Amino acid sequence: MKNILFQMWQSLWHYRRQAVIFTIIGCVAVLSVISFRTMPILAQPASTSSERPVIKAPNFGRHFQEFGREGSILIYDSKNNRIYEHNPKRNATAIAPASTFKIFNALVALETGVVPDDVAVLTWDGIHRDIDAWNHDTNLRQAFKDSTVWFYKVLARRAGYERMQQFINKVGYGNRQIGTAADIDRFWLEQQLLQITPQEQIKFLQRLYQGDLPFSQRTINLVKDIMVREQTPDYTLRGKTGWLTSSKPQVGWFVGYLEQNKNVYFFATTLDMQKPEDAPARIEITRRSLKDLGLLAHIN
Repeated sequence: MKNILFQMWQSLWHYRRQAVIFTIIGCVAVLSVISFRTMPILAQPASTSSERPVIKAPNFGRHFQEFGREGSILIYDSKNNRIYEHNPKRNATAIAPASTFKIFNALVALETGVVPDDVAVLTWDGIHRDIDAWNHDTNLRQAFKDSTVWFYKVLARRAGYERMQQFINKVGYGNRQIGTAADIDRFWLEQQLLQITPQEQIKFLQRLYQGDLPFSQRTINLVKDIMVREQTPDYTLRGKTGWLTSSKPQVGWFVGYLEQNKNVYFFATTLDMQKPEDAPARIEITRRSLKDLGLLAHIN
């Protein structure tokens, strides 16, 4: 009888010990899942194989420091669904798009027939402006390259307030605020009207690249073509600068996307600007940041 009771006690102890062990393992597993879900995800590569070299999250901030300017940059690696950025708070802050809106303005102008194509010429109004490149007749393509403000103001007036607002609403561009009919040729230049964040700029550019906008494929293809800044056998860089002068401090933009390595990298850069000599820094900081990711270089 004693042997039977002893065997029963041993069996009970064995099962209780297993239950405790399984309970501990289960708790550890649950805590691990919770910790993983709440852990901030940094911009790091998904693979460390020899086919994909490790790219540590770069310090883009040092480029701004070298120019002595405050700013932000956001780069989205679409293939790997990975974000690299400097100054996340600023990347989520809305400001007027300034001349980066010429991308949207060109889409509307072509779609509505305000201009039939990218080479149709508009006559200069004869008003002399500080930038010499603006003081002559020009077309959509050249005006995009020179960022000719008067040309795109004419396009907006010809498209009209109602049609412009309709397209803004359909696309969901920024805060969708273009003011009144009296603001039709300046709403993208005024800080208190149309505003967009760098994050939203990236989303808009993604939709442009994918053709997921309420414009014809012809219109989208033409605008993509006039956006080309650099094209080599290895990569194509598209983009548009902007300079918001109605804010303090004034802010420079550079937005666009790079096609390289069978991938697309979307970017949006902002920079506090004090004088015209600061303008090239928008592009240079963006280029240096892309190079930090091993881009804009010859592919062997």
